[in-house]
Formats: sequence, C-alpha cells, structure tokens
Amino acid sequence: QVQLAESGGGSVQAGGSLRLSCVASRVTSSTRCMGWFRQAPGKEREGVAVIGSSTWYADSVKGRFTISQDNAKNTVYLQMNDLKPEDTATYYCAVKTTAWRTNGPYCYSRLSDKNALPTWGQGTLVTVSS
Repeated sequence: QVQLAESGGGSVQAGGSLRLSCVASRVTSSTRCMGWFRQAPGKEREGVAVIGSSTWYADSVKGRFTISQDNAKNTVYLQMNDLKPEDTATYYCAVKTTAWRTNGPYCYSRLSDKNALPTWGQGTLVTVSS
C-alpha cells in the first residue's frame, strides 16, 4: 500500500519562502502522477501543482511556486516563493500510478478524480501572515 509523508510546512511572513517535501513509499510503478493540493478553512480542496511527464500549475501560483521530483528518492517537492496570506492552507500531497507517462494537465485530472483513487498524505499546514 502506497504511503505519503509530507514535511516542510510552517509559518512565514508574506513574501517569504517555504519548501514542501513529500516522500512516497511502496510505489512500485516508475510512471506516476504526483502533485500538491491545498485546502483553506471553509474552502474546498484545490489543485496547486502537479507533475508527470510535464507540469501543471494553478493560475494563482504560476511564477511563484515550482514543483519538482527526484524519482530516485520517490520524492516530490514544492518550492513556494513570494508567499501571500491567501496561500494559507493545509497542503496535501497526492500520487497516482499510471500505465504510461502522463502529462501535467492529465495528471491533474487524474489526481482530482475521486474515482481514480489517488493516495493522499496527511497534510502539512502552511500559514502566511501579512
């Protein structure tokens, strides 16, 4: 059973930076979609950044956040720069193995689809103060 462990959350002031990490264990497939979603209090969970054979970003984070992965370590990272108070949320890592290499936008659709049964981490809290 695939397991995800997120780390790197914390509290920063607006304009600051954080780097989130997510280690996936027991992933047997070399092809996968991995990504970050977030949920703010009182709001629905939303996609932030996803990576497969290419990347996908939410418009609200383009130019500020960068997703990357280290396949040898089964780890995906989210570098968050120029953080804003509206970035405050619990950030969740997700993974879905695929039969073939899948581009970022399609990976986003797969991770967003409950019927696809992606695996989710427990979440890490990011708080940005003004």
